[in-house]
This record gives sequence, C-alpha cells and structure tokens, in this order.
Amino acid sequence: MYENPNIPTLYGEISSNFLDKAENISLLICDVDGVLSDRIIYSSFDGNEIKPFHARDGYGIRSLLKNNIKVAIITGRTSKLLKIYCDIIGIDLLYQEQTNKVIPFNIIIEKLNLEKYQIAYIGDDLIDLPVMKLVGLNIAVKDAHPLVKVQSTYITKNNGGNGAIREICDLLLLAQCKLHEKYDSYLINFNK
Repeated sequence: MYENPNIPTLYGEISSNFLDKAENISLLICDVDGVLSDRIIYSSFDGNEIKPFHARDGYGIRSLLKNNIKVAIITGRTSKLLKIYCDIIGIDLLYQEQTNKVIPFNIIIEKLNLEKYQIAYIGDDLIDLPVMKLVGLNIAVKDAHPLVKVQSTYITKNNGGNGAIREICDLLLLAQCKLHEKYDSYLINFNK
C-alpha cells in the first residue's frame, strides 16, 4: 500500500483511487504523437521526420525500467527516429503502424503474462480509447481530446510531449513506494 515518503509532489492532490490502481501497475503503455511527443510532426525538405522528445520523459521511462515496470509503445504511425529513441532508452516493446491498438495490446499481455489490472495506458486521441477501456489504469494527457479525458482515471498536469510521461512515471513509482529511494539516493550522493 502507498505510504507517503514525505516527498513534495508538483502534481497536486492525487486521488486514492489513482494511487490504489497505480500500486499494481507492472506495465505502462504509451501512445507517441501527442503523448511522448507533441502533436506537431516536423518534416525536413528531404522528407525526414523530426520528433521532439522531452528529456525528463526519457529519464522517467528509464526509472520505471530500473524498477521492473515495463514500458511499451503502440502507435498508429511509423518512424525510424522512434525506433532509435526506443533503442537508446531501452524500450523493447515497440509496435508501430497499428490502426487497431487492441491487437498489439493482446500480444503484449500474453507475452508478459499480465492481467489487465496490472497495465496502465496513456493516450490523447480517439484511437487510444479501445485499449484505454481494457486496462486497469487509463490516463489522458492534459491536452487530450475531450472524449478521451472523460474516459480517464487521471488527466496529467502536463501536456503531451512536455513532461506528461515523466509525471506518470513519478506517480507510479510514488504509489509503489519506489520514488523516495531514487530521491534519497540523489540527496545522499549530493551531500557526500
């Protein structure tokens, strides 16, 4: 059960419903455009796609992975840059060009042998709703489509592509009493 590790949170009041569900999460599934990156797709003159990824989101994902919480990405688009990003961060569950996100979702839960209550999904648009209705903890980014927000247990304080993933990573670790260990290790090392 969640215990307050006396770490101030910048995310405001968090409901006990969210924390109770977050305590059981073993896998976070993320959408990309509008969640891991902003909604703007940048393209160079030679046709190469550029996506901005927030550095804090990457750190949050690595923190989850180090604490045995898996991270998967399911996206409707395909991007070479995303594959490179996943390789750097350590995400090995990447499913691109998925118009029906339920199909890779079912592959993932079978592969990892997880129950639906152990999975969180963060999305921003209507394509995310079918999977969001299947998981134990469904999350929308602050600037998500209104119909996605009303279906969500939690709405981030940060916009997609601007720290929303880090927010969720911190809150999952907080609910599982793992955030204070990371926080304390930095303070201990800093004070030496």
